[in-house]
Amino acid sequence: MALTHFDGKGAAHMVDVSEKEVTSRTAIAAGYIKMSSQTLDIITQGSAKKGDVLGVARLAGIMGAKRTADLIPLCHPLPVTKVAVDLTPDPSLPGIRIEATVKTTGQTGVEMEALTAVSTAALTVYDMVKAVQKDMEIGSIALKFKDGGKSGRYSAK
Repeated sequence: MALTHFDGKGAAHMVDVSEKEVTSRTAIAAGYIKMSSQTLDIITQGSAKKGDVLGVARLAGIMGAKRTADLIPLCHPLPVTKVAVDLTPDPSLPGIRIEATVKTTGQTGVEMEALTAVSTAALTVYDMVKAVQKDMEIGSIALKFKDGGKSGRYSAK
């Protein structure tokens, strides 16, 4: 299978999507940030010195999705029509599970926007409580679902 972001000479380029059909597109990505139970308690009790960790991380995830083309060199700037970022405390991790849903109607998908939203939200959680714990772990950021476009529907196992 040929990689679409390289031309015939192997040089990186932005894929031409002008001939692609405009369709509704959705992507869902997920990941987590693992921490100590004590750090999770600080977040869930709302006692972090920098403020509402989950609220700020949710906004950061939304902003990250909207700015994906500024961060990933070959991504197309897209008019996203929905970005939802859910941050769920999970004492069994312990940590925060993050899921982002991004939608658009366009000629290319929003997988990168969903992945960027999760990454940005996780990094924001880290930034807001790093004074309490520096060895937090961000992980398992992956595409869980996508729909629309020529390749159709994908759902992770």
